[in-house]
Amino acid sequence: MLNSLLVANRGEIALRIFRTARRLGVRTVAVYSEADRGARHVADADEAICIGPEPPHQSYLNVQSILNAARVSRVAAVHPGYGFLSENSQFAQACLDAGFVFVGPTPAIIASMGSKLTAKARMRAAGVPTLPGYEGLRQDIDHLQAEGLALGSPVMIKPAAGGGGKGMRVVRTPAELRPALSAARRFAERNYGDGALLIERFLSTPRHVEVQVFGDTHGNLVHVGDRDCSVQRRHQKLIEEAPAPCLTQDIRQQLHAAALRVARELSYIGAGTVEFLLDGGNFYFMEMNTRLQVEHPVTEAISGLDLVEWQLRVASGQSLPLTQSQVRLTGHAIEARVCAEDPERNFMPCPGKVTEMSWPSGDSIRVDAGVYSGDQVPASYDSLLGKVIAWAPHRREATVRLAQALQRTACVGVQTNEQWLGRVLSAPDFQAVRHSIAWVEGLGAAAAGQMSP
Repeated sequence: MLNSLLVANRGEIALRIFRTARRLGVRTVAVYSEADRGARHVADADEAICIGPEPPHQSYLNVQSILNAARVSRVAAVHPGYGFLSENSQFAQACLDAGFVFVGPTPAIIASMGSKLTAKARMRAAGVPTLPGYEGLRQDIDHLQAEGLALGSPVMIKPAAGGGGKGMRVVRTPAELRPALSAARRFAERNYGDGALLIERFLSTPRHVEVQVFGDTHGNLVHVGDRDCSVQRRHQKLIEEAPAPCLTQDIRQQLHAAALRVARELSYIGAGTVEFLLDGGNFYFMEMNTRLQVEHPVTEAISGLDLVEWQLRVASGQSLPLTQSQVRLTGHAIEARVCAEDPERNFMPCPGKVTEMSWPSGDSIRVDAGVYSGDQVPASYDSLLGKVIAWAPHRREATVRLAQALQRTACVGVQTNEQWLGRVLSAPDFQAVRHSIAWVEGLGAAAAGQMSP
């Protein structure tokens, strides 16, 4: 096992990784920006090093500052968490070049899935179902417009280098296509330094389902079940559950097989998530996240596994702890992301000082939090305060437990969304699994805020 670990991240994911590392006897090192000087992850680590001012590009996205911290603290490995540099192949390579173990896939694997163009083309060639569309190398606007018109309306335009749903545009009429392509290109160039775009058929009300996969350096691959992440705002997840509800056994097995096909095609190493859009009885590859997911606790809840421990064991060169036949999934788990945001104002982020924060506890309730009473929520970072997870033998019980836990969650000082999340859980469409990734947008933030059983 690795003897020391720097976590190149902040907040609840840094605390989550430290928890497992401490149990395994691994020395932990935190990095922090000047805005996070008093943050919980700083105090929780064995050592903490400041890496720059509040703006992310001067701190948590500053590769040299992070590597310098790793050198000074003499760690063996770097764990990227999620977000920030977690899917940056150049950062992974820089860690390796500096002599550190990178807790994640190889730089080549990360790069191969980093562009939606190459990822989709490769998966289609491997026989994984993909949405009809264009992901070719010819990228002039005239050609993209011709491809989009040939595909028919509506279509979705995506930055090839993007992630987290950012920069995606739905085009519903032919007249909207060229202006949308030009705007998407400007956004992609400005935010990713890469103006490449792909176009694909737009599904109006699909569900977002995904499969957790794991691979090691000895060629072993397993999946650890599936999740549903269809409650989203601006293509970003708010409620996730495992297993994905209302799947036929046939579709579930096909999803698992397709995810393993993706992992096998890549000779995958470490934790990864293969994401699909589910439309009726059909599913389509969307992308692969080459890192641990925010929603990994629901998979841990139904499997009894510690996925961070698996990451550290794989990074240490060990084989996966279990074979596929030994993975056991039991019950149902649901997670809600408690964020400093206002659902009544289009989920506007609400940074500030948290004067009082009360997190729930109870039977089969887990909280992965990064913010507590007295902490500051900086404006420069994600609004996530923490996650509340409930497990029960069945979905209905898990939903009730989570709703009750959210009622015991309270924040003073900044606006938060836990009451809105509770109303989502009690909404008839959610309970009957009639929701989709377009559900929240269809309701509108104001209507969503008034949901009732």
